[in-house]
Amino acid sequence: MSKIKKIAVFTSGGDAPGMNACIRAVVRTALYFGCEVAGIKQGYQGMIDNNIEDMNRHSVSNIMQLGGTILKTARCLDFKTDEGMQKAYDNLKKNGIEALVAIGGDGTFTGAERFSGKYDIPVICVPGTIDNDLYGSDFTLGFDTATNTVIEAIDKIRDTAESHDRLFFIEVMGRDAGCIALRAGIAGGAEAIMLPEKDTAIHELIEMLEHGAAQKKSSSIVIVAEGDKNGGAFSVAKKVKEMFDFYDTKVTILGHLQRGGSPSSFDRILGSRMGFAAVKALLKGENRKMVGLRSNEIVLTDLKEALTDHEFKLEEDLMEMSTILA
Repeated sequence: MSKIKKIAVFTSGGDAPGMNACIRAVVRTALYFGCEVAGIKQGYQGMIDNNIEDMNRHSVSNIMQLGGTILKTARCLDFKTDEGMQKAYDNLKKNGIEALVAIGGDGTFTGAERFSGKYDIPVICVPGTIDNDLYGSDFTLGFDTATNTVIEAIDKIRDTAESHDRLFFIEVMGRDAGCIALRAGIAGGAEAIMLPEKDTAIHELIEMLEHGAAQKKSSSIVIVAEGDKNGGAFSVAKKVKEMFDFYDTKVTILGHLQRGGSPSSFDRILGSRMGFAAVKALLKGENRKMVGLRSNEIVLTDLKEALTDHEFKLEEDLMEMSTILA
């Protein structure tokens, strides 16, 4: 174990359920190994503004069940500048901080990798994003909870869809990755799933819906990832309605509902495992690595590799299965 005396933890980018469990694990693990801990409020912006507070065991009591992040989060354009980074570094030194645990997505990782390289301050990153689109981990923090939130919404919408012979288009988050749409669509029994990774022409979608109508289906649900190339749920619904009016058509945008809520048991445990592993990695001298979960084992991946060397891809069996089971 290295002689790091003080570690800081922060969350950046979009919030994700399970971040608080990770913060709790970082704080209590660091204290267990004799380190002081600080929390940086509002991510990189708080680093620049010196919005930094020391934390103890009681600082993280009764937070595992809370959604969002007790440390807050913010976007920070100033951190991309040399002046902003210098100010952030000066504030870390002023507070005696010698290492960082960064919880967030690819934007957070990019900033951490550049900052650590420029000032030689050790950093370990935890993948906290509901999109589940980072290489090096089978699951990212918050994805399981967000998917369960969508499934619950699908189940409720299906009740009213069947009562009124309706076709519902449900838009879920996923500008660049369709992980939530794919898994929630399969688990919710959707008749079709529209993904950024797969071009689905409107005429193909209509053929699927016509087949369902011919099988006497009283309702249909189509899951649309917001990054689908047809332009999102409203655009898809409008095009379908012009050519296929068998059902009464409705659109539901779930939006930021997917980010909130109490984290699932999976995300609470995942956040705890990753926070614990992040601190141990720092104390063992690791730097510029991402903590990930692969085959239920905690592994470390170089930040550069996680960010640039591989393109995230959806599981081929799920892609095939989604069409066959529908």
